[in-house]
Amino acid sequence: MMTVAVSALVWATFGASAFVAGMFLVNLLFFRRAPRRRTSDLLRSGASGLTGANSPRLQISVLIPARNEALRIGPLLDSILRNEGVDFEICVLDDESTDGTGEIVRGYAERDARVRLVRGTPMPGGWSGKQYACWQLARQARFSELVFLDADVALSRDALRRAVSLRVAGGVDLLSGFPRQRVETLGEQLLIPLIHQILLCFLPFPLMRWTRMTGAAAGCGQFFITTRAAYEATGGHGAIRQSLHDGIMLPRAYRSQGLRTDLFDASDVAECRMYTSFSETWFGLLKNATEGFAKMPLLPVMTVLLSLAFLSPVVELAMLSLGLLPRSLAVPVLASGFFAWLPRLWCCLRYDRAWRGCILHPLSVVIFLVIQWTAWSRKRFGRGERGRGVQWRQRSYEIAAS
Repeated sequence: MMTVAVSALVWATFGASAFVAGMFLVNLLFFRRAPRRRTSDLLRSGASGLTGANSPRLQISVLIPARNEALRIGPLLDSILRNEGVDFEICVLDDESTDGTGEIVRGYAERDARVRLVRGTPMPGGWSGKQYACWQLARQARFSELVFLDADVALSRDALRRAVSLRVAGGVDLLSGFPRQRVETLGEQLLIPLIHQILLCFLPFPLMRWTRMTGAAAGCGQFFITTRAAYEATGGHGAIRQSLHDGIMLPRAYRSQGLRTDLFDASDVAECRMYTSFSETWFGLLKNATEGFAKMPLLPVMTVLLSLAFLSPVVELAMLSLGLLPRSLAVPVLASGFFAWLPRLWCCLRYDRAWRGCILHPLSVVIFLVIQWTAWSRKRFGRGERGRGVQWRQRSYEIAAS
């Protein structure tokens, strides 16, 4: 009986890891970079009907919410101002910063008319800070193409042209780019690379690309491209005013109105360092978890699937090497180990070079699951502001129990 149970577990592990690796490989076919072609060529291949000399020069409002970003806002502005091939303005909303962020932006505005400083108003009840800042920025935008960027992002010289041209050519109402994540500390290397891995292993890209299913929506809040018309039709960030995770919730808001959303690999046009330590990474992912996996019945399902696909292969490889598993199971055990590391290794080579995190991949998954269950337990069993609250950017937010 024990042998039958062990054999069943080994084959279940093989099935889960093969399924996840298969999803990963299929999704790679859909997760493409923005073409380097000229804007007129992209428009000619798209649905706009504009060609050659009739193709207008893209006019873009770059919108940046900034709260205490004095160390990051300068490099971001420098990278945007170097962009070529499009007309643009940069609006930075100083969200009650206390570290001189506004003064830095004012200095840029005095030297370059394309930069504008917007002073944020106090956040009203029922909003989260970023959503209110983005909503204010959209009302200040002068152009119809809107690009929302987090302050910890930096762009290549052709980022705006390629990203906005891709949105126009594809006829997409909301396009999201996933930047290359720069990770340095061990804590960052353990957890941040899971962003790409979870995306590519578990989001059904064909459903995301070819349907309007709300559940297939995904995005990255660091880099959103949309139009004023689509933004106003959905309510934009006002439709998700209490959200702490616009990367998921903004695409869902668009899809709920029947609009198209899509995403692309922005690793060659944008770079981001989200956090700088393990504690920052922990609390940042904990904040996002409340609108991600940390809900029922999704959380236990994902826990089982992640455990079978990424943790069980490690245990079984160890048992096989110690002679605790029969040699007849060597093939599925070895195959499971290969499938378990394939997505992380590929993402490491492609996006982040986080070799320490890649080697310690099973530990990354364990920590990730602990964060998800911690977020769920705080939401479900917490009492009072401290139990259900989330601290972020020197603000406290209460999370409703599910």
